[in-house]
Amino acid sequence: MNTFLEKMGKAVGGRRSRWFTLVIWVLIVGLLSSVWPQVNDEETNDNNLLPDSAMSVEATRIAEEQFPNETGVPLLLVWYREDGLSELDYQHVQSLYRDLKEVPLTKQSMVPEFGALPTQALMQVASGDGVALTTPIFFEESASLEDLEEALTALEEKITTLTKEDPFSKELEDKGLHVRFTGPVGIQTDATELFSQADVTLLLATVLLVLVLLIILYRSVILALVPLVGVGFAYGVISPLLGFMADKGWIVVDAQAVSIMTVLLFGAGTDYCLFLVSRYRDELQQEANKYKALRTAIADSGGAILMSALTTALGLFTLALADYGSYDRFAVPFSVAIIIMGIAVLTLLPAILALLGRVAFFPFIPRTDSMIKELEQKRGKPVRRLKNRSRFSQLAGRLVTEKPWHIIIVTVVFLGGLAALVPKIEYTYGVFESFPEDMPSREGHALIAKHYPVGEVAPIQLFLDTDGEEVSVKEELEALPYVETVSEPSIGAEDATIEQYSVILSIDPYASEAISKIPEIKEAVANVLKEVGVDTPDEKVWLGGETATLYDTEEITSNDQNLIIPVVLAIIAVLLVVYLRSIPAMIYLLVTVVLSFFSALGLGWLIIHYGMGSVAMQGLIPLYAFVFLVALGGDYNIFMISSIWKNRKKMPLKKAIAEGVEETSSVITSAGLILAGTFAVLAVLPLQVLVQFGTITAVGVLLDTFIVRPLLVPAITTVLGKYSFWPGKLWKQEDGETQEG
Repeated sequence: MNTFLEKMGKAVGGRRSRWFTLVIWVLIVGLLSSVWPQVNDEETNDNNLLPDSAMSVEATRIAEEQFPNETGVPLLLVWYREDGLSELDYQHVQSLYRDLKEVPLTKQSMVPEFGALPTQALMQVASGDGVALTTPIFFEESASLEDLEEALTALEEKITTLTKEDPFSKELEDKGLHVRFTGPVGIQTDATELFSQADVTLLLATVLLVLVLLIILYRSVILALVPLVGVGFAYGVISPLLGFMADKGWIVVDAQAVSIMTVLLFGAGTDYCLFLVSRYRDELQQEANKYKALRTAIADSGGAILMSALTTALGLFTLALADYGSYDRFAVPFSVAIIIMGIAVLTLLPAILALLGRVAFFPFIPRTDSMIKELEQKRGKPVRRLKNRSRFSQLAGRLVTEKPWHIIIVTVVFLGGLAALVPKIEYTYGVFESFPEDMPSREGHALIAKHYPVGEVAPIQLFLDTDGEEVSVKEELEALPYVETVSEPSIGAEDATIEQYSVILSIDPYASEAISKIPEIKEAVANVLKEVGVDTPDEKVWLGGETATLYDTEEITSNDQNLIIPVVLAIIAVLLVVYLRSIPAMIYLLVTVVLSFFSALGLGWLIIHYGMGSVAMQGLIPLYAFVFLVALGGDYNIFMISSIWKNRKKMPLKKAIAEGVEETSSVITSAGLILAGTFAVLAVLPLQVLVQFGTITAVGVLLDTFIVRPLLVPAITTVLGKYSFWPGKLWKQEDGETQEG
């Protein structure tokens, strides 16, 4: 491997080949960007994340086939005045709907006859306390996002002109009339606007943070820009490549996936750059020839970089096994991004470093002893020598070899205490909990929930196949303590054996209590069908609506976690055994990674719950965080352990461990700070699921960087001694005698 990497280093970063490599990358980026679409242009607005086999999805299909709704996609207008809607407010509603009849909005399909209703009749439609009124406008199913945005802009202008005030931008606590858009159309347009504003903010914040951290860590503006240039070139290939795949329908990408991919690219990509740059700096202090130093650096660090990229890519690709769309959509973009970034670090980055040479590290230029002596003679004063090892790394190297059991006990107790908090975490799968509280569609939804009967916000749609038998489920369901009312049945348009009921709950339909009642409702209906002789009744009952969708989401994501977590661990276990050729090392590396994940989840919950004031964690977070932390944590494992494995061939075991820790701690600390920082940048986004994911991942990376990797793992290696390398062949005792393992 070392020979191959050294030859590759010469091929891409030699005196003659460096310019050629750079030109090849420029041509590839330019060609792909000119012929293929960018990934941002192929983002989907499809929010259906459940598989076709999910009960709520089947219910939606039955509704479309048997009970077609030709009115279109609804936009809900919520009219609100804290001290009660006035007669003038109702007149404004009437005027608006008369105007919409005469001058329809773009792609408007239908509006109710509110314009023709008497004021008294319109008041009857308002909430019981008279402070809120909800009125719908329907749009064609084929309406694009641009059509809807145009229509909503025109609608705001109409309402503002009618009311002679701006009822959209005032705080709900302010006096006067308020209007909020919600429902499917309002949510879709709000979510799109959030991401369109956040993408630029995220990119700028990430670049600025990485640049500042690199300047602080390396004290060189030139060197700080080098990884960013590498990431920029890599993105120049990744974006059109993913855009092409999405355009062909091979993958589905959404704004959330692209946002996290950008962060991942900067975080992991910069880490890989640091692994090579730090090794190159060390070699420049030993070797005067910058090209030879670069080849040696690639040979020494390239294997770890390749293995890290492969481990991370395969770990992230396991998300393709998921049934839930939000997981599945991450798999290919993230894996492709990591692979391309790994290739860029081992080809493009060496070419850039070969061009810059020692100048890249200005003003703290690494030189050999002979170069320093020559410079001292020329200047007539001492030249400052660079320190490759921090006090922290030196202290860590001594502690893990001199007091390993103390380190193990303290770190395990600390991490275990944090992990013990995991069972106390509350989870939510609600859509609105992920949005900012001041988002207009969320405010509108909150007004409906507060001023209308709680269950009417999201009725459960019940569909059943009677097989032609006479069935009555209304009384059975209304007997349930959490059901308020059940509608009379509607008969299917094409199949008269299909019946539809609307079930309104007496409890919050978005609450965990309501979600847990879905199986009971289905079982109650199935028992009625069974009593009248319907065969396989369980297969002839479907529940739809928001509550059923949340139930399916919880069940499917739980199944995804149970499948993907063991697969990720198995893949990484195999890769570690192949690379390290040690079964004990593979075991304790995986155990520490899992412990690190649970402790990050526990500490993250403390921050999210008590620091940010969130009552629940988004239910998607654990699997997201696990895959990322295990995959990315493997990078630091591999980089440090490979150094120990290399050292133990030429020095006593404890010295090899101490040297390995000292050699890698500085770069791992630098890489960890940058990776944690990039994920923490997700906090600038308005979606709680991304804020929470970024928080937990950043916390996990920091725990890995400062506790697990420099302390716990090498301490365990010290305690196990020669058994850490079993069934590897070479190890050295303290007396220097080479033994067979």
